[in-house]
Amino acid sequence: MPRPSGASPLDTQAVRTVVLVRHGVTPLTDVRAYSGGGVPGPSLTAHGRTQAARAADAVFRIGTALWPDLPRAGSLVASPMVRTLETAAAVGRRIGQHVRTDDRFAECVFGEWEGLTPDRIAERWPQEFRAWATTGTAPAPGVESYAHVGERAWAGLRDVVTAAPAASTTVVVAHTVTIRALVGRALDAPPATWPRLRVPPCSLTVLRLGPAAEGADGDVGVAEVTTVGYPTDR
Repeated sequence: MPRPSGASPLDTQAVRTVVLVRHGVTPLTDVRAYSGGGVPGPSLTAHGRTQAARAADAVFRIGTALWPDLPRAGSLVASPMVRTLETAAAVGRRIGQHVRTDDRFAECVFGEWEGLTPDRIAERWPQEFRAWATTGTAPAPGVESYAHVGERAWAGLRDVVTAAPAASTTVVVAHTVTIRALVGRALDAPPATWPRLRVPPCSLTVLRLGPAAEGADGDVGVAEVTTVGYPTDR
């Protein structure tokens, strides 16, 4: 599955690769209930563990059979939630890397929405839920906005890219809202559009990043984004 090529605005020698992996399914994923970063659980289901093993195999093949023009995965970071740690553990075993955790890649904090489906949330908090889901910038009581998640997750990504050696690939295991926010920031898209991105369980999304233009205050620039990840649920 080759990566689309094209002109990059960055010096290719300075570009680092980050592969975003969403965790496998949990009991809440199966019923479409919100599972946030305010609580550690839940764990993966048996199917979720199978997905994690497939994702691990896909990550292992980066730089060879999968995206052969990219560097092989050499480091691994995960959100501290149980489901991401379980998924990252499968990846780590496959690529021979220890898992480092970073709270900035945790899922959106959902507060009182934790464990509820979107329909149930819309029934109880119709105005707040609509604003949260459509603007990308509006928080709800006890609930992070997409934009806030993007700020903290992008800070984490910037540190990952800054610390990575040249011609390297770092794997970040995270969550739906977190990955949507990171891709949205990478594409310089407004937060209102971030919820439109589909991030299947254990999909892979590739970001190619490097130093931003002079005067960008230490930020990272974006060379390429592969937004159609690699499906592992087969």
